[in-house]
Amino acid sequence: MLKLLVIEDHALVREGLLQTLRGLEEEVSADGAPDADEALRLLEAGGDYDLILLDLMLPGTSGLGLLGVLRKRFPTIPVVILSAMDDADTVNRAMKQGASGFVPKSSSSDVLIDGLRQVLDGEVYLAPKIRDREVGSRGRSVADRFGLTRGQVRVLELLTQGKTNRQIADLLGLTEGTVKIHVSAIFKALNVTNRAQALLAVSRQRIKL
Repeated sequence: MLKLLVIEDHALVREGLLQTLRGLEEEVSADGAPDADEALRLLEAGGDYDLILLDLMLPGTSGLGLLGVLRKRFPTIPVVILSAMDDADTVNRAMKQGASGFVPKSSSSDVLIDGLRQVLDGEVYLAPKIRDREVGSRGRSVADRFGLTRGQVRVLELLTQGKTNRQIADLLGLTEGTVKIHVSAIFKALNVTNRAQALLAVSRQRIKL
């Protein structure tokens, strides 16, 4: 049975999400928590959850603050952010803190279900609204400037976050060998020979990743 935890302070929204999540598969158990304290209580009680859906606007401990705690204390449970705040800075901060996905609250239930399925399959997910914005604002410019594919741009983003090849492979659902091929292509495109030089090249080009 698939077991999910929804952390959302508005009761009506939380109940609606719990109902929507039952569309993931036939056997789904979904619990709700209105704040960080209740969420941590459920987790510490041995909830054994497969995925956490987290709102960022919570009373007390913020969603981003709770995300940091969850990554340290429950690192094996993927966390997907569902938030009305979906500006680039918020999305980047959440992903850098270890979120496995980000879905704006303005998204349809189909988008949410599709994203959760991808995360449960081990992928990192950004809703189409965010993904299209990211590609439009920086993905294409990076690809055009250095002749990189979209996949290589994503590897470069994770590389600049200090991720290892193994971590990048796990996050993107690739083999470590494929990541090494991408990294080699990135180094060649940037005309560098190591990660430190790649970071410096990105910094000099004033590319925001």
